[in-house]
Amino acid sequence: MKIGIIGSGFVGSAAAFALVWRGVAHELVLVDINREKAKAEALDISHALPFASYCNIWAGDYADLEGADVIIVTAGVNQKPGETREDLLARNQDVFKQIAAQIIQYAADAVILIASNPVDVMTAYIIKESKLSPHRVFGTGTILDTARFRTLLAQHLHLAPQSVHAHVIGEHGDSEVLIWSSAKVGTVSVDEFAKMTGRTLTTDDKNYIDDNVRNSAYHIIEGKGATYYGIAGGITRICEAIKNNENAILNVTSLQESIGSVKDVCLSLPTIINRNGIRQVLYPPISENERKLLIKSAEKIKFLSS
Repeated sequence: MKIGIIGSGFVGSAAAFALVWRGVAHELVLVDINREKAKAEALDISHALPFASYCNIWAGDYADLEGADVIIVTAGVNQKPGETREDLLARNQDVFKQIAAQIIQYAADAVILIASNPVDVMTAYIIKESKLSPHRVFGTGTILDTARFRTLLAQHLHLAPQSVHAHVIGEHGDSEVLIWSSAKVGTVSVDEFAKMTGRTLTTDDKNYIDDNVRNSAYHIIEGKGATYYGIAGGITRICEAIKNNENAILNVTSLQESIGSVKDVCLSLPTIINRNGIRQVLYPPISENERKLLIKSAEKIKFLSS
């Protein structure tokens, strides 16, 4: 599979390495306004090829994206310490307008995966500017938030994260919604599992997990300047689902006709992903309070997108 990555910063380069290491791409083109940075990243990653699967990785221009199966957009300015994802919006829109034009010209048949923040708004912007099918343009959304939720819940319950089934939906940001009502371990609810194993899962425990899922990006940025390993893993997982035509269910952001009274808004819901992009969006059963929170999240995203 040929994959193009627009942007060779922290996220783009980490994603490129993960894609090579997992053997997802047979050809990987890095495109960046700083061509020397893209060249250096491609060269560095190529030195890991003897320990991984073969991949032809190189730095190119937008024209070199022609024929790509997937285009990953990670370009844009980095989120600063203390800066919300929404603060990035104005600075990133000008960049994205140029990117959309290049995608239309050279890679209109590819699946477009947006990873730049604020990802929900940027996904909506690319759909609007490119006029491509919303089924082939979507964002990483809450795939990382969901991973954080499962990881923290698994740590609390002394389990492997792969054994925890829990979702984060809505905005990839402060208004995201952790779906506790359907969180499960195997076939039982997390509350039942905690009782069965003598673990506590009190309201305070849940609030602690919620806070760390919701705010972990800020903690990471404060400590090391940027987040990139987790989202690189999420990007790679999405690309695997596309490459293998898996029909895998992943939490990504895509255009929804309506969430409550909010029309045409991009946010995350469990979504079936295959080689054509989005096959179907699933609306999970949620509590009434979770439904209200999801609508509030949709309202926030719609406001930022307008």
